[in-house]
Amino acid sequence: MGQVSRSRRRRYEMATYVILSRFSPEAFAEPKDFIKLADAVSSRIKKDCKGVTWKQSFATLGRFDVVDIVEADDPKDIERAVMIIRSHGHSITETLVATPWKEFLAAL
Repeated sequence: MGQVSRSRRRRYEMATYVILSRFSPEAFAEPKDFIKLADAVSSRIKKDCKGVTWKQSFATLGRFDVVDIVEADDPKDIERAVMIIRSHGHSITETLVATPWKEFLAAL
């Protein structure tokens, strides 16, 4: 009982995540209003999710409006960031863990 299990002692490795977001129709009235919304969400994530590193963001045409590529060593930080995007950004999200192609092939 005094010994911590190996899995509990293990630190998470840095992982890459893809966050796909789709704006709610109620998110903003005018396209220019999105700038304020994006700044507010970004500030909140930087304050509350210090373990998340934003690598790139893309505006997309299609099923999702934004694709964010982020890294974190703890999945809980990603969960927190996604909930901020959902609640403060008025978005629906889907989050994927991304494995670099060479690492994926090496694991086979």
